[in-house]
Amino acid sequence: MGNKTSPMEFILSDLAEKPILQMLCFPVFFTIYLIGSVGNMMIITIILKAPHLWTPMYFFIVNLAGLDMCYISTIVPNLLVNSLRQRKTISYEGCVVQLYVFLMMASTESCLLAAMSYDRYVAICHPLRYTVIINRDVCLQLNVSSWIIGIIYSSIHTSNTFQLHFCRSNVIDHFFCDIPPLLKIACSDTRFNKIMVYGVGAVLILPCFPLIIVSYIYIIHDVLRIPSATGRRKTFSTCVSHLMAVGLFYLTGSSVYLQPLSTTTTQQQDKVSAVFYTILVPMANPIIYSLRNKDLKESISKMMTTKFH
Repeated sequence: MGNKTSPMEFILSDLAEKPILQMLCFPVFFTIYLIGSVGNMMIITIILKAPHLWTPMYFFIVNLAGLDMCYISTIVPNLLVNSLRQRKTISYEGCVVQLYVFLMMASTESCLLAAMSYDRYVAICHPLRYTVIINRDVCLQLNVSSWIIGIIYSSIHTSNTFQLHFCRSNVIDHFFCDIPPLLKIACSDTRFNKIMVYGVGAVLILPCFPLIIVSYIYIIHDVLRIPSATGRRKTFSTCVSHLMAVGLFYLTGSSVYLQPLSTTTTQQQDKVSAVFYTILVPMANPIIYSLRNKDLKESISKMMTTKFH
């Protein structure tokens, strides 16, 4: 087995293989980080300052925006620093923290998107009972439950991953600390870790997606029963932003985490997928909600008009 001492630091690989693309990393991802941070902060500020937006739907949107700010800040700052350095490193402790926070944010967002789909289901399928079913206590319970599941999910995987010995190599073939590339450089037996990735995910995270699907089956069924086309379009428009956010998050994340950990997909493909679900999704969510949501769009316009006149 050789020396079982854990490395003091890990060396991360470049996000892009070609030198010209490596040079573009800093300006491109700095711009994305700025747009994502400012966009999410703007959504939080606008909703908190507009009493008519203090409804369950916007409560979840505010929480999603705050979550996305933390989510994008887990990966991008270190990526920006390393894009300016020849030797791209992260300390052992920094890798532990990054993996823990990343997994917590990703799993919490998965649960929060499921809670938002339940909110839309009740609003459309049971409109007369909406304020009774989705009351303040239920909103808080759904939000807190999402965070608790995220903390449990992250704690299990982080502790399992860093109980391994990394004596084989300290070079992570990825631009941040994630489970699959860490398992590849471990010299310990990783069979238990691979089982836990699917086992814990199946218990805590996997039910979120079927819940979203079932919610939208009922929503679509009720929307199709609305007699007028205008009514159908207006009702379903309240779900479009959420559907786009769900599609972006699950399609990109599943391309990495639902494939067997032993498959031989190129690491470059995994990096591209990771850029989407770790960086582009948190940046895109505020754009999606601000452009597709009429009330939010009007509040943004009103705030901008008041500020510049």
